[in-house]
Amino acid sequence: MTETPPPECDTGRPVRAVLFDVDGTLVDTNDLHAAAWREAFLAFGHDVPAETIHFQVGKGGDNLIPALLPDATADEQAKMEAFRGDLYKRDYMPRAVPFPGVRPLFEALVADGIKVVLASSSSKAEVRFYLAMLGVEDLVTAFTSKDDVESSKPCPDIFEAALRKLAPLTADDTIVVGDSPWDVKAASAAGLRTLAFRSGGFADEVLRTAGACALYDGPGDLLDRYPTSLIAAREAADAR
Repeated sequence: MTETPPPECDTGRPVRAVLFDVDGTLVDTNDLHAAAWREAFLAFGHDVPAETIHFQVGKGGDNLIPALLPDATADEQAKMEAFRGDLYKRDYMPRAVPFPGVRPLFEALVADGIKVVLASSSSKAEVRFYLAMLGVEDLVTAFTSKDDVESSKPCPDIFEAALRKLAPLTADDTIVVGDSPWDVKAASAAGLRTLAFRSGGFADEVLRTAGACALYDGPGDLLDRYPTSLIAAREAADAR
């Protein structure tokens, strides 16, 4: 099914770079992150339902913990985030698997002269792990992580840092691909448009309300519909 994006999603310029979220977008990890957060919260005496945690996945701990435990002190937040980080890397991250179609999608973008950048709320070590798992190091121009910024998504910092690495390209030349409303909100705050994947487990209405320009099932679906996507549409129109 071809979707007609809202008028504000068309900048009138070809897409020259795509910023990809990683967790839930390129690798199937959102349930793993939710489980790790639940285990960490329980270890600190907080019984937070898994479905409540899942809706917050996509944020870094600096924003996720206050959303779920607003009374936690800064010291408690730091200890929980550190505990969860170690737990996730040890017990959960090795269980992550890539979504189908990531490398062929990246190859199609690079063949069209489009730069591929990863922009994640995960740590630098986690992003490097996923890069190796996906086998796309040769196709990715750069990446940013929560280690590069003060605030994670839904704050715009991670996407703004990625844009700086793309200079002289601007937000009008760039589009984001993510799976959560927090990706969409962070991108919007940075002046960027977003294509949203359903692979993260968020409802269509949630993604559309956040401002997603179009929805796809995942990397393979975007690859199948690439010629009619917002990424390729302007370039095709210009060629005509």
